[in-house]
Amino acid sequence: MSAGNLAGKWTRKCGRTLLAIGSVTCVVFLFLDFLDAVLCVFFKVVDEFFEGEARTPCYCGNDGENKGMESETLSESESLYGRRNVLRKMGFLGFARKWEMYRKKKDGGDGSINGSLAVNRWSDCGCNSCVSWTKKGYDHKLHVVVTHLLHVRTEAPTGDEAVENVIFLHGFLSSSSFWTETVFGHLSESLKGHYRLFAVDLLGFGRSPKPNDSMYTLLDHVEMIDKSVISPFQLNSFHLVAHSMGCIIALALAAKYPNFVKSVTLVAPPYFPSAKDGTRTSLMALNKLAGKTLWPPLAFGKSVMSWYEHVGRCFCFLFCRNHRTWEMILKLLTLRSELSFTEVDLTRHTHHSAWHNMHNTICGGATSTDEHLEILNESRTVKVRIIHGDQDMEVPLECSKEMKMKFPELVELNIVRNADHISVIFHRAKDFAKDLEDIWASSRNCSI
Repeated sequence: MSAGNLAGKWTRKCGRTLLAIGSVTCVVFLFLDFLDAVLCVFFKVVDEFFEGEARTPCYCGNDGENKGMESETLSESESLYGRRNVLRKMGFLGFARKWEMYRKKKDGGDGSINGSLAVNRWSDCGCNSCVSWTKKGYDHKLHVVVTHLLHVRTEAPTGDEAVENVIFLHGFLSSSSFWTETVFGHLSESLKGHYRLFAVDLLGFGRSPKPNDSMYTLLDHVEMIDKSVISPFQLNSFHLVAHSMGCIIALALAAKYPNFVKSVTLVAPPYFPSAKDGTRTSLMALNKLAGKTLWPPLAFGKSVMSWYEHVGRCFCFLFCRNHRTWEMILKLLTLRSELSFTEVDLTRHTHHSAWHNMHNTICGGATSTDEHLEILNESRTVKVRIIHGDQDMEVPLECSKEMKMKFPELVELNIVRNADHISVIFHRAKDFAKDLEDIWASSRNCSI
């Protein structure tokens, strides 16, 4: 058989395989479209039964229809309503929301729930740890781990010895333990007497509040960090270190306080330049970070949780609400007395907080990242250092390369070989701590 025939046979075989995969993908996600519609009705009925009415309306209606209903949607990401769904296009998913609006008009109210900040939903976990923020007298601030790298001294440091502050922001489905259990232990003794570290549990994750009336926008995150760290500790200068989703928040915080920030270190930042062809940036970010795919399994799970609101809520009901049971089972199966913080943090959230952080913070935040970078670029007071693994499958390396290309004078990019989204820190915590020390030291007498 000639080489041409072999090539043609191989091409035809690949074409048939790709067609089969495409067909299976189409069928699977069509089924999920239908399942999400069924679960939409189910949760409407059950929420009505347990709560009197749904405290957090869903996003199953048509884009224009929903935006016309509620003014607060102006601050929400377009990815909440613009997600592709066959049944939505056919108009089958708007009836539940129309019924809800009709009932509100009939009752003469707007459906708002007074004090919903301190109310735990029936489908969320009710253990003491998960609902502690709902209790009377709770100070509604973020959970912050403060580590003082200070020698015992008889007088306050002054001049070159003045204490510097560092705020650490974790990524999606994580907590402050991401930093305290890895990097903090590798910072050198030479830092003692000079640094105070703040590891934050972002709004909706870890031990921080998970309010049902929050939309988890960038503004919400920045205001909570201001309220929980900057204002109470009276910070007038600080370094920022962030990973993944935390990078978007870090840039927003830096843009708000450009004269306070001494350095910005971003690890695997999700970055998408503002689209010029009319494509909605938030939807572009959603497709890039969580596009509909069946393989690998982690990517499939991420796409399901990001595209299907009610399927995701069902998953959270089964696992997050019953996280103590699953943790016990995992301990028994692995013969361990304690689980790692990554395993615990994975379910320490509500569906409402995870869903809106994905869409309003990650996808919605993509629309304002360029604006924040422009502010820092014009201020010329700080550089943005990026550390990104070349094997990152969660946030592609192209994101950081595009940021560097668009802001060449502002951004410095360090590509770590053979590192992915997590191992870029976990498998090189000591080297990463050394990188941070060098960045902090160089920022003392350096400006752009």
